[in-house]
Amino acid sequence: MDGRIHSIETGGMVDGPGIRYVIFAQGCPLRCIYCHNPDTWNGNCKRAKTLSADELMSDILKYKSYFKHSNGGITLSGGEPLIQKQFATELFRSCKQNGIHTVLDTSGYDGINDTTKQLLAYTDLVLLDIKSINPETYKKITKQNITKSIEFAKYLSTKNIPTWIRFVLVPDINDNESETHELGQFISSLSNIQKIEVIPFHQMGAHKWKEMEMNYELEYTKEPSKTQIHNARKILKQYNPNIEVV
Repeated sequence: MDGRIHSIETGGMVDGPGIRYVIFAQGCPLRCIYCHNPDTWNGNCKRAKTLSADELMSDILKYKSYFKHSNGGITLSGGEPLIQKQFATELFRSCKQNGIHTVLDTSGYDGINDTTKQLLAYTDLVLLDIKSINPETYKKITKQNITKSIEFAKYLSTKNIPTWIRFVLVPDINDNESETHELGQFISSLSNIQKIEVIPFHQMGAHKWKEMEMNYELEYTKEPSKTQIHNARKILKQYNPNIEVV
């Protein structure tokens, strides 16, 4: 089974535990206004590489010693890897056969079906990107509805699949304290959360929007202040006292 791959990072340190082989899948159904990789949206982009799971595994195995000594592994990110579920399942199955830790970095937007369940059976950890818990704010950010992402989060909890929540804090978009309280309450209803990451919005991907001649709505949006980040973490910790919030 072939996958459409945007890029690969062989020494990732932020997308899961340890040193990680990070695969950025091509294609995404969301249109996040703060996306720093809009060049991953088009699933048929000519710049993307087509690689089989076996081809990737032959390269991944070269880094197995690094995974072992750092408690690392591979992370399948995007784009949105769930739109290539069959490829992802084959890759993760092969990783588990070779004793390699697997992380799925996803918005959960594609929801739950039998193929998703098969993929999650080979998934050690999910990095679940929650844009906002408020349906209107979620749609403002992604141009899509929130229903499938919520369904996905609840399924992970039901199956007790280890999950880290990732929340990108964007001033004047999703930094409203009442919405952060709602998010904290929702996370507290899930039984499988190991960690919550508050990720400050940044402008490092702005140049890509200009290069692609796309309208970048957040051109003048500033990065959140230390106080804003601290307050968001404090609220989320209030509802989840036994979970690491960073």
